[in-house]
Amino acid sequence: MSDAARLLVIDTATAACSVALFENETLLARRHDVVGRGHAERLLPMIAELPDGGRARHILVDVGPGSFTGIRVGIAAARALALGWGAEARGYSALALIAAAALADGDVGELAVVTEGGHGEVFMQVFAAPFRALGEVQSLRPEAALAALGMRRAVGSGTRWLADLDPDFPVAKAWPDAADALLLPPDYRALSPAPLYGRAPDAKLPSPKAPR
Repeated sequence: MSDAARLLVIDTATAACSVALFENETLLARRHDVVGRGHAERLLPMIAELPDGGRARHILVDVGPGSFTGIRVGIAAARALALGWGAEARGYSALALIAAAALADGDVGELAVVTEGGHGEVFMQVFAAPFRALGEVQSLRPEAALAALGMRRAVGSGTRWLADLDPDFPVAKAWPDAADALLLPPDYRALSPAPLYGRAPDAKLPSPKAPR
């Protein structure tokens, strides 16, 4: 079948690095590894291992929030491949994908996704079934995230920071996996392929000087 029916999914926004190739809604192949760092070195070989080198007419990429470097690596690859293949590139949120996988496993009610942020903070967003986000992504200190959780179950790499505050808190590490992308409703995989950092950048451009 031609690549017109194929979708390549790229996920490098967190410590995990994964790719998946779909034909229509059938998963043809996937690769997933928790690499920590080194996404730039690992990503292209992963794609090359897919059937036909992962070539597809549609590309979907995790735009964050997560690692600044990881997000940029994935988006740069998606844009470059889209340009070279004449493909269309779209994006999705790391937190939404983790939530979609958890809710598909049978979680009901509300679920909070908590992932590692920067400078001692965590990213947090609440979702519910049938799948929908109940608010925007927040960057919070772990103690604030723990207080905001209430009785909700939480999943994600950031749960380890909450367990440091409450020894009884269940650590439920979960990483986004490109193979789960089609669990997201269409609206949640139609974002612009541009970074969603979840917090303001550390470096800011200087304010322009007022004319004299």
